[in-house]
Amino acid sequence: MLNCDNSTWGKNLSLSIYGGSHDPEIGMRLTGFPKGVSINKEELQAFMARRAPGQSKLTTSRKEPDVPVFLTGLDEDGVTTGEPIHAAIYNTNQRSGDYAAFADIPRPSHADFCARMKYGSGVDLRGGGHWSARLTAPLCIAGFLCRTWLRQKGIRIGAHIASIAGLPDMPFDAASLDEETLLCAGTKPFPVINDDLGEVMKNAIEKARTDLDSVGGIVECGVLGLPIGLGEHMFDGAEGRIASLVYSIPAVKGVEFGDGFGVAASRGSRNNDAFVTDGVTVKTKTNHCGGILGGMTNGMPLVFRCAFKPTPSIAKEQDSVNLITMENVKLTIGGRHDPCVVQRAVPVVEAAAAIAVMDMMLDSEDR
Repeated sequence: MLNCDNSTWGKNLSLSIYGGSHDPEIGMRLTGFPKGVSINKEELQAFMARRAPGQSKLTTSRKEPDVPVFLTGLDEDGVTTGEPIHAAIYNTNQRSGDYAAFADIPRPSHADFCARMKYGSGVDLRGGGHWSARLTAPLCIAGFLCRTWLRQKGIRIGAHIASIAGLPDMPFDAASLDEETLLCAGTKPFPVINDDLGEVMKNAIEKARTDLDSVGGIVECGVLGLPIGLGEHMFDGAEGRIASLVYSIPAVKGVEFGDGFGVAASRGSRNNDAFVTDGVTVKTKTNHCGGILGGMTNGMPLVFRCAFKPTPSIAKEQDSVNLITMENVKLTIGGRHDPCVVQRAVPVVEAAAAIAVMDMMLDSEDR
């Protein structure tokens, strides 16, 4: 039997996500969130809309309003009570029949095969079941709550599409990232810094869609206003705590901080971030480390990137196996799918970063 209790994360906060892609409802429960935080539900809905499906031909045509319904944890004025917060989203546009043909034929690069082997033939894999990216919707609810609390502390989080199909946007300047640049992509329907480069990406997504295929990409995320010393050594390091939550986002296959894997080709004399002072504060000239040293924030912008694989549900014919007859078969996947998940993943990455950063902030918060 699938144990949804395994979908729980956090040290000071405790976040659990429940439900499946085609269940009547999906939702989240968040404990440890402070009382007295006013939640702007209009801003929350706008944040949810950035992730929601069915907004253009570059995304799945499945349309879901994704309106959070708070069952506990908020009073009638939208202020947190300090009690566990339970928010639900009611699914309205499932088409479970699209998945009947795949009950015994696992889709390549999906969780189908592993889930079937682990939980048996009764496991619900409609729309990806509990492994679906649909579950990032309740993650975004929790992320928005945490962003609201962090904003009161002067901490800002933003992200953009760093690249799609190898085609780049302008990168963040990790050494001198400003708030306007950090947040500008989040105000756009296609979240890039340079709109001309974004058009090139859109063309690549459309080309993949018409080829019955898909493409992947990279999301870059930044955090400003962090105190020095957030995080710990070894198992409580800032990179590990952020990455552990980012890796929970379906389709994420890699996370890197600062120059990431690029440091392997560098020398210490170039990679080291020299310290400088204006007589009052200390910062670094460069930010190859991405704002983290020894698992602790150093006061510079925290910058990381995460790589998303191409959407595995494609309409091209693929090879698979019939698990009943144990015969090799050909598989063509119909239904409604994103030719690229990266566009809708940007607010999800922001949400994951917000939850992880708030959890670290609460290490020393007097509640």
